[in-house]
Amino acid sequence: MPYNPTIMKDTGEQNSQLRKGLLELAVLLVISRGPVYASDILKKLKINHLLVVEGTLYPLLSRLKNEGNLDYQWQESKNGPPRKYYQLTPSGQINLKNIQETWINLNKSINSLIKK
Repeated sequence: MPYNPTIMKDTGEQNSQLRKGLLELAVLLVISRGPVYASDILKKLKINHLLVVEGTLYPLLSRLKNEGNLDYQWQESKNGPPRKYYQLTPSGQINLKNIQETWINLNKSINSLIKK
């Protein structure tokens, strides 16, 4: 079937929407491994081919904190001002587990459809 812009969405837009939906899961997974500084979150995401900019990360961290999923502690830094280290709250751990289960089930469903 030839490309028809009135029928098909731009794949860049589709990729962007999928990535936004999965970013919360990815950030929570990084933080779940222990207290982490925001720039370290960005580095870990980049290593895993998820390029995220600070302007996207900080609002997400703020929202997750306001929802009770994250907490943070200030720690002194040898290289400048104190740094904010994020960690999951008990509520955040439960939320992460629920999102992981949803992802696993959705992934199975989509992979099943792709293979058919």
